[in-house]
Amino acid sequence: MPALASGSVVAVIGSGAMGAGIAQVAASSGHEVRLFDTRPEAAAKAILDIGKVYDKLVDKGRMSAAQADLARDRLQSVDSLAGLSEAALVVEAIVENLNAKRALFAELESIVDARCILATNTSSLSVTAIGAQLRHPERLVGMHFFNPVPLMALVEVVSGLATDQHVADTVYATAQAWGKDPVHAKSTPGFIVNRVARPYYAEALRLLQEGAADAPTLDAVMRDCGGFRMGPFELMDLIGHDVNFSVTQSVHAAYFSDQRFTPSVLQQELVNAGFLGRKSGRGFYRYGDDASKPGAQVESQQPSPHTVGISVAREVTSSILSPMEARLLAAGFTVAHREPLQGAEKHEAPAFHTNGAAIFLTDGRTATERAAANKHPNTVVYDLLLDHAKATRIALARADQCSDEAYGAAVGLFQAAGFAVTRLDDLPGMAVMRTVAMLANEAADAVNQGVCSAVAVDIAMQKGVNYPRGPLAWMDAVGIAHIVTVLANLAAAYGEDRYRVSPLLRRKLAANPTGARFHA
Repeated sequence: MPALASGSVVAVIGSGAMGAGIAQVAASSGHEVRLFDTRPEAAAKAILDIGKVYDKLVDKGRMSAAQADLARDRLQSVDSLAGLSEAALVVEAIVENLNAKRALFAELESIVDARCILATNTSSLSVTAIGAQLRHPERLVGMHFFNPVPLMALVEVVSGLATDQHVADTVYATAQAWGKDPVHAKSTPGFIVNRVARPYYAEALRLLQEGAADAPTLDAVMRDCGGFRMGPFELMDLIGHDVNFSVTQSVHAAYFSDQRFTPSVLQQELVNAGFLGRKSGRGFYRYGDDASKPGAQVESQQPSPHTVGISVAREVTSSILSPMEARLLAAGFTVAHREPLQGAEKHEAPAFHTNGAAIFLTDGRTATERAAANKHPNTVVYDLLLDHAKATRIALARADQCSDEAYGAAVGLFQAAGFAVTRLDDLPGMAVMRTVAMLANEAADAVNQGVCSAVAVDIAMQKGVNYPRGPLAWMDAVGIAHIVTVLANLAAAYGEDRYRVSPLLRRKLAANPTGARFHA
């Protein structure tokens, strides 16, 4: 389906940050832009500000002076909706209020041409509901940009029940022509990003509330071990707790109180206190000229052990061993292979052994529970790493039964391999693993329910919220079987429906127990 022709008129309603950003991108992509705001002076100011942005792009060499002049000339403010009559596409970016959006589109129907596409930039409202009272709801589609619009690549193209596929495809192609990475989505609560991202905040809040570590330490683990650009507490402070909590409440209510989206009492208390994050000067961190950011917990230096071994059940493929073993080999260790622990389960993941300590990648159980199951008190578990070769930190948890000497040997082993070692309290699934498992599970459910494709959800989470890897691609790398095991163990530990496994994951495992994948 072709994009809208360059030079066709794009109307933008609302001149706030989102509306101005959309107008900037459309004008620089060759469209005549008509910008309307109920406050005419606001639209005029937005156009002046966009011109200044173009000037900065020229100064940085990202745009020629001629291109900037042409783009600036394409921008025009109008003082009434009647000035949008020639538009081929109208994108509204007004207040998130269902009645306000319905009234706006109803008025536009009598102004624009019958072929004009109507698009809403809503981030939380049902596209189906917005268009329900229109005479022609088939031409209404969601065109959800992310802030700041000129910099963020993702556009969620959201189809309501009545949206014509031709309309959605045209908007998709137009977003591509504007240099964006669009994805198709069905109009369901949270669309893709605001739904799938909920566990990033929810699991962090639960870990903090249960005393796994403090906020700076958990943020450091998610950044340095998981590769996320910002830790969850830093990110919530940036977004604003009032906004983040409100989105979680909205998605939770829209899914009829599904436990997966249960809001956090801890975050509610921050909102009640007015500790909204950066904008209020205090959230999980304090902000201001005299504020200092606390550091993450790091274990003290321990002696490097002399020997390290690895054991694995025969049913476990050697590919699981390679990332951490390669890091240890690169550090100069000779890794001797040995028989699995007595009592180890048939499909037990590999264990590293040093000075009496048995060290496992977390499978969702606590180290304490795992030690009891394996009849090996000196058990230590480590958290998931995005990149074993490049990670600067590793998080460990020790069984309650573990001796100080055995734990110290585990710490020394990883320190000798170049990691800063952070200890988390012994909670199920640790931090990165339980978060990635929940993100992947939610992404799988979105695919299972027809909200989007597997490719779309991974693009959305990388381009919309800058995740280091799409959640389904990450699950492929870890192994669907291991993720399902982690989720099942979390469900057993908490006894909550929150950690139920997506039916699609169980289906894939049943079809291919050893090689199930989402991406070829």
